[in-house]
Amino acid sequence: MPMEQLNVLILAAGLGTRLRPLTSDVPKPLVPVVDKSILEQQAIKARAIGNVRLHANAHYLADQIVTEGERLGFEKVWVEPEILGTAGPLKRIYNEGYRGGLLIMNGDAYCSFDLKAFVENAKRAFAAASEGSAPGVALLAVDFPKVNTFRVNEEGRLVGVAGRFGSEEGAAATFSGVSYYSDEALARIADGEFDIREFWKQEITAGRPPFVDMSQMNATWIDMGSPEGLWDATAARLSELGVDRWSGDSVVVDAAKRSVVFAGAEVGEGDVVENEIRGPSFVWKI
Repeated sequence: MPMEQLNVLILAAGLGTRLRPLTSDVPKPLVPVVDKSILEQQAIKARAIGNVRLHANAHYLADQIVTEGERLGFEKVWVEPEILGTAGPLKRIYNEGYRGGLLIMNGDAYCSFDLKAFVENAKRAFAAASEGSAPGVALLAVDFPKVNTFRVNEEGRLVGVAGRFGSEEGAAATFSGVSYYSDEALARIADGEFDIREFWKQEITAGRPPFVDMSQMNATWIDMGSPEGLWDATAARLSELGVDRWSGDSVVVDAAKRSVVFAGAEVGEGDVVENEIRGPSFVWKI
């Protein structure tokens, strides 16, 4: 195996039920958001860190994720016959011998995070902690008042998840889905564990509460897994590209009309598409 690199796992196994029928034939991470899928955009952001090795997991329409992973130069796409939650794929990669730490990203989140800064902050927090209490998990937080279930103490450690476990006291934040695990932490995840929150709880109980990085609370973070989120991600991508309109083989988008038209959509002569997402056999008002 090559020299230690940072492993990056993009979670891409979800069923995409909120975007059906758009996702009936295309997995959610491969839905185009203007010019590129979220999977490709996440891969580009991960590679900006530097020395990385890309992984993805796949379940629903897994063959498409595998093919795209090959095109994008992924180390491996891990096909899951059954969905393993979040903890399962992490431990699977560790058990296969990959070392160098593991950064987790979501295949349905449009974001503008500085991932390199996050990993560096995580490693500093791990090194600065006293012996026996050093965390091996770092979680990147955002401010999303509709959720904000994290509870974080003054030392920047996770003390609870509202409605789930731990303290209800502390600063409130939302988990972005971006996290970093040291090799030592990955070794502590039990084989067969599915729910990563149970592992966080175990780490808190053991005196190693995860570090919560709150330095990017106001960064762009959009769940594109619903029609409304897909439009918000599309608008953000248009802004990032500095254009108001985009026309490609698979999608045409127009910021002024707040419209997204996917290939195969029915658009009659003189039909004005406005405030909607349209595709084969469906129209979503936005």
